[in-house]
Amino acid sequence: MTKATSRILVPVKGQPDDDEAVRLACVMAKRHKAKIYVVYVIEVPRALPLNADLPEELHQAELALDRAEQVADEFNCEIEAELLQARFAGPAIADEAVDKGIDLIIVGIPYRTRLGDFHLGSTATYVLKNAGCRIWLCRDAIGKQETS
Repeated sequence: MTKATSRILVPVKGQPDDDEAVRLACVMAKRHKAKIYVVYVIEVPRALPLNADLPEELHQAELALDRAEQVADEFNCEIEAELLQARFAGPAIADEAVDKGIDLIIVGIPYRTRLGDFHLGSTATYVLKNAGCRIWLCRDAIGKQETS
């Protein structure tokens, strides 16, 4: 690793692959004395204002952020958890990385297929193409695959 890692961002979405991404962030944070930021992005449909009250989505976000805190506690790590509302998660994550001066984004992704081929998903693809820092993908094993 050539550049020091002092700020790590982990986007979560309430899926099992989030846990592994948070665990990896904790290991890295302990090694480099880095700060961990965990973010959940509620994607707001265009028909609604960005600050729309979305109680079901808010509940899911709170569960995901609580779970990330539980995983971090297992490593005796502190995280700063944040909830964002945006039209699309990818740009919100990339912007958050810039705003917080992030050195590394760790993205947990499931192994999923679409039309028979591995499918990365639009959020991870956007972050890979547009974030200005290093990005690690933490993909689930093939045996845990989803289809979409």
